[in-house]
Amino acid sequence: MSKSEIEGNPGIPLEMGWVRDTRVNLSATQNRARTLITRRSIKKEWQAAWLLRAITMIDLTTLAGDDTPGKVTRLCAKARQPLRQDIHEGLDVGSLQPKVAAVCVYHQRVRDARKALKGSGVPVAAVSAGFPAGLSPFEQRIAEIHQSVEAGAEEIDIVISRERVLCGDWQALYDEVRQMRRACGEAHMKAILATGELGPLWQVAKASKVCMMAGADFIKTSTGKEALNATLEVGLTMVREIRAYQSMTGFKVGFKPAGGIRSAKDALNWLILIKEELGDDWLHNRLFRFGASGLLTDIERQLSHHITGRYAARHHMPLA
Repeated sequence: MSKSEIEGNPGIPLEMGWVRDTRVNLSATQNRARTLITRRSIKKEWQAAWLLRAITMIDLTTLAGDDTPGKVTRLCAKARQPLRQDIHEGLDVGSLQPKVAAVCVYHQRVRDARKALKGSGVPVAAVSAGFPAGLSPFEQRIAEIHQSVEAGAEEIDIVISRERVLCGDWQALYDEVRQMRRACGEAHMKAILATGELGPLWQVAKASKVCMMAGADFIKTSTGKEALNATLEVGLTMVREIRAYQSMTGFKVGFKPAGGIRSAKDALNWLILIKEELGDDWLHNRLFRFGASGLLTDIERQLSHHITGRYAARHHMPLA
């Protein structure tokens, strides 16, 4: 394992020349995203294997106004055992016991999730820093990060100020994300760009660069609350910036698409994109995550179909 994978991303000083030189060919990006998923066909045992890997990359998420301790406890039970026992046995994978990558909750539910996941090895991720709009006072956002870490969150999903991107104030964006990185301490930090609110792809590319330079361990597409969330065009733009950052610094930054990823086919499309653009090193939850709530249900249905030849109803795939 390389030093960059062990230590995460320390960040670098802001390189404004690199930001200003950003270019994105829209038509080429759209064409690549469109053809990428038609060039590979994953079937039968290979598909089942890829879907099992996808389970281990899910940040199982609940970010709703009706989140209660009981709801979070049920979600954590599912995180511990993502597959129904008969499906697990039917796949004949021996002692392999897949678990999701993390459970992602609001700050108020961090302690509940920590208690429910004790001994499982599944970390808790908290959305902080004024999620989802990032419009609360900056001092309050920093305090919220500290509180989430103190409550036991091992990963922090922060949101950036979209205003900084839309106004081209890259120094201010860098400074804010840098302060958030320091507030996270030992916790991994994922920077949510909310790409559906940033405008053209070159804005997404610039924001990706600045957040990585500021020390983000992951860059993430969306909060899941925007009208437009993760798309393959946006993903392609962001992962190419990750590749460029690694080439410049030697450090690997993770990628997390979130919002609207609900089907097993969606998951396979994203995994194909990652394999094609970043390579096998990113096909692990150290460097790739799905932000999703309903994705696991459809993956279970597909794995059940692989075993039985029939699709089970969604209500046969219980949350816990």
